[in-house]
Amino acid sequence: MTLLRDEALAGAFDRAAPRYDTLVALNPGYHAHLRRSARRLGLPGDGAGARVLDVGCGTGASTAALRAVLPRAEVTAADASAGMLARAAGKPWAAPVTFVHASAERLAEEGVRGPFDAVFAAYLLRNVADPDAVLAGLRGLLAPGGRLVVHEYALSGRRADRLVWNAVCRGFVAPLGNALGDGALYRHLWRSVVDFDTAGAFGQRLARAGFRDVRVLPLPGWQTGITYTFTGRVPA
Repeated sequence: MTLLRDEALAGAFDRAAPRYDTLVALNPGYHAHLRRSARRLGLPGDGAGARVLDVGCGTGASTAALRAVLPRAEVTAADASAGMLARAAGKPWAAPVTFVHASAERLAEEGVRGPFDAVFAAYLLRNVADPDAVLAGLRGLLAPGGRLVVHEYALSGRRADRLVWNAVCRGFVAPLGNALGDGALYRHLWRSVVDFDTAGAFGQRLARAGFRDVRVLPLPGWQTGITYTFTGRVPA
């Protein structure tokens, strides 16, 4: 299975965008887990006065989680896929969201400027060619004391969790992706998780990137040992 990168991956997401929300709705706990991770940003109150960057926003599921948890925050949402971003921007939002067509590597070039009080990155870091460079860029956009949450598939390192992931992908994700005509994207999803850091290794990567108070927090349900919230902050 070949991993997709950069323009090839953005193009695959463009093609899958009309069907993407339908597919993720079949994943038990998907939206509830995003809201849990948004709460783990730990921003006070309803987010009034806070600037939050939602990087890799896709069709807006992560943006909706941020809006549910922090309804008064100023949210900027960015994605490399024009098709996914158009789906997100076309949804009704109770409060304004600024949508920017930009990859995680080119945020500054597309006019995204800090400082942000928080950055939320859902299902993003395993998809980039150089996660260390992306983390350095996100760190540079955060205000002193700013908070980062990464919501990501990252296997625990236990053989049982790898077996569960492979079984779910082989028995459900890959066949459904093929049936929808998006087989390459969902084969990428399968392989990108297998090839990515374990949860512990990604926590160490955040610490090496200069984030402090790093925590690796599992999510419940069938995703236990497969999906995590990673939290960290920039030194004040």
